[in-house]
Amino acid sequence: MEQHYHPRQVEQEAQQAWDSSGVFRAVEDPAKEKFYCLSMFPYPSGRLHMGHVRNYTIGDVISRFQRMRGKNVMQPMGWDAFGLPAENAAMQNKVAPAAWTYSNIDTMRGQLQSLGLAIDWSRELATCKPDYYRWEQWLFTQLFEKGLIYKKVAPVNWDPVDCTVLANEQVIDGRGWRSGALVEKRDIPMYFMRITAYAEELLSELDNLPGWPEQVRTMQRNWIGKSYGCEVHFPYSDDSDEVLKVYTTRPDTLMGATYVAVAAEHPLALAAAEGNEELSAFIEECKRGGTAEADLATMEKKGMDTGRYVIHPLNGEKLPVWVANYVLWGYGEGAVMAVPAHDERDFEFAQKYKLPIKQVIDAHRSDAHVQQATAITRAHLARSPADLEFGAMSAELESEFTTDYWQAWYASKEGVCVNSGPYDGLDFQQAFDAIASDLAAKNLGAKRTQFRLRDWGISRQRYWGCPIPIIHCPDCGDVPVPEDQLPVVLPEDVTIDVGSPIKKMPSFYETTCPKCGGAAERETDTMDTFVESSWYYARYACPDQSGAMLDERAKYWLPVDQYIGGIEHAILHLLYSRFFHKLMRDVGLVDCNEPFTNLLTQGMVVAPTFYREPDGGKKQYFNPAEVDVKTDERGRPLGATLKADGQEVLIGGTEKMSKSKNNGVDPQILIDQYGADTARLFTMFASPPDQSLEWSDSGVEGAFRFLKRLWKQVHGHVSAGAGAAPALDTSTLDEGQKALRRQVHETLRKVTDDYARRLTYNTAIAANMELLNALGRFEDAGEQGRALRQEALELVVLMLAPIIPHICRKLWQALGHAEDVAVATWPAVDESALVQDSIELVVQVNGKLRGKISVAPDASRETAEAAALADANVQKHLEGKPPKKVIVVPGKLVNIVA
Repeated sequence: MEQHYHPRQVEQEAQQAWDSSGVFRAVEDPAKEKFYCLSMFPYPSGRLHMGHVRNYTIGDVISRFQRMRGKNVMQPMGWDAFGLPAENAAMQNKVAPAAWTYSNIDTMRGQLQSLGLAIDWSRELATCKPDYYRWEQWLFTQLFEKGLIYKKVAPVNWDPVDCTVLANEQVIDGRGWRSGALVEKRDIPMYFMRITAYAEELLSELDNLPGWPEQVRTMQRNWIGKSYGCEVHFPYSDDSDEVLKVYTTRPDTLMGATYVAVAAEHPLALAAAEGNEELSAFIEECKRGGTAEADLATMEKKGMDTGRYVIHPLNGEKLPVWVANYVLWGYGEGAVMAVPAHDERDFEFAQKYKLPIKQVIDAHRSDAHVQQATAITRAHLARSPADLEFGAMSAELESEFTTDYWQAWYASKEGVCVNSGPYDGLDFQQAFDAIASDLAAKNLGAKRTQFRLRDWGISRQRYWGCPIPIIHCPDCGDVPVPEDQLPVVLPEDVTIDVGSPIKKMPSFYETTCPKCGGAAERETDTMDTFVESSWYYARYACPDQSGAMLDERAKYWLPVDQYIGGIEHAILHLLYSRFFHKLMRDVGLVDCNEPFTNLLTQGMVVAPTFYREPDGGKKQYFNPAEVDVKTDERGRPLGATLKADGQEVLIGGTEKMSKSKNNGVDPQILIDQYGADTARLFTMFASPPDQSLEWSDSGVEGAFRFLKRLWKQVHGHVSAGAGAAPALDTSTLDEGQKALRRQVHETLRKVTDDYARRLTYNTAIAANMELLNALGRFEDAGEQGRALRQEALELVVLMLAPIIPHICRKLWQALGHAEDVAVATWPAVDESALVQDSIELVVQVNGKLRGKISVAPDASRETAEAAALADANVQKHLEGKPPKKVIVVPGKLVNIVA
């Protein structure tokens, strides 16, 4: 064993050995308990970032630990390879998206392998390969035939310059994120997956996922959004048979409806706009808005009266119909009954356009502000001679009224109905039932359960994605591509400019109809890339299967036992994966209900930011490596200068590592300088996996120093004597040896729990650091002392092997083991080592430490008290007086009140 630690040499040797032996190749073995560990696969952007390093190290630690526990472990890797970034890079770099993607995969594969991950690379897949996406095309055709995929016209964000649909988050201030063009709202035909058919199961099955963070389950519950309410029909006032349908969860407030609001695309709005240029212009303005519900909460509420009316279904009042930009077409009925007194958006809109506000719920509040607000509201509604408006309030009262009281008082389900005729005095549920019953009797509504979840639109007007396997025939309509003609292969040798190249390639879209043989055209939209990432976890079980989407191996490996990924995927990716799993179950491909048994959402990697603000320009960010930071004696930053010119830079906040803030650290530089084990150790030690990790150069250096200290301890032990260490005879150990051995096995018990249950690797590392410090103070050079050191070092190496596998492999061999530590068995705690002949209790007099006593572990309170009172130093501080009170905390202390 060399005296000094050389990480590059140690890591290359270990990785070559693992690769040549195939130790991490997973093979189905029904006789062994399987453990499928999976980290969310990366997009091949070209370079790893520290978030990748952390995510995959967490998964690797879990995999290695479970393998040491005797389980049959599978940990695969692949590439989420389709997507718009490749098209952007293609235009920027003048290279086809496929070539850019495959080159990046090669680079990132090498980077991942340099981390020493225990991955079965024989299962590697890329979602852009035809042998992968042919099977989602096959499933598409199956679901299309079952009616679970359908086509309909839907509103989208359309960038007229890039000629593509934009996701809501790609629309910034009404403009395309890249082109800067004003985004249009267009209605285009799209394919949808009927995820709403599984809404109830997706919701109820969340209760069967105790291994998921409650935060994630709550987010999914809210996204699915099951609600109980009423469908209400407002007859048109023009004596036609038409009705305006709305859905409300608050039918108890129906008597407070003072107008109705419809989306710009609603047929009633479009009919009213005929011949009305002003209304037509407003509708076009609304169409340029976003399509996200989240945008509605902050946008300025705008509207226009259509001049049309509907009839209130219970009191017969005529209610004006307004077009409002806060009502979205495609969500619910595209219309809302507006109850300004009990809805924040309706209230804001009614205030702006001086529409009536009618209170119909009394929550029994009695404080002065609410009484004053109520009086002003009633005066406003009554149009009293003083014509009091909300402006009559003081600015302070108006602010308070329109925020805290409006939301907490008026919007509350508590209280009873007022100003509601026959429903006065009824509470929420009583009014709900009575109004629903009356609506049903008039055939103008009924109770209805509804979900916020909408069907999943999977069509994308982009190139780099899985082709949708549909042929458009002028005679037969939309015809799914027959199975024997799959896959529909996406051409890879293309030039990217504006729009999708396959829409301009007759060689791709010109074809014949599979039914009638006539001339037809292929669909040129591609699928949402969430489709590929929704089932990749299952394909890993049988990536070489060419005759089916999945085979029996999937039933062996699934569900995934441990899934690891960022909290940002809590809703869409995880929800779509759960949906896809149920689709595959229902066609007989899998036999379990959920894809992921346990879920760990790792925190972000954050780092400080540094910048300058040029006159009239955007902030210029500098990488932390380019900056010198001056700190005080406690390490707090006092200022920073740029190394290049010595001039001051501003210190920003600590934020997620990103290109935009230039605060990332290149993992490859870290690995080249310190080794992969240092990177792994730092990312696991700096914080628990589910919390943010703050980057620290000093922390990295500290991790490297620990590895050198560990190496030095083993080297010193191995070099101290020839041959193997003597056998440990536990019956002959003295008190000091027993104390060290007890700490060794207490550490093993704690670390086992940290790995197996708590998933807190930082505390496992800290415990081993403390143990190594104790070993450093242990100077027993006798035979049993050396044997005890051998046991302790072996256990330290085994306990740290999942986290720092390269160095532990070398140290394990140096300690006399021929087999690789990667196939070693996790050690068992020797319970006999934990038995103590005596324990030490702290003795306090009036709260101050005055002594320590040794007693048997099972000593009674009386025994502990007597021993404490007999202590000479305690007697001195009692000055011969009897104590007023003695408090014994078993196993910890005795506190004497003099």
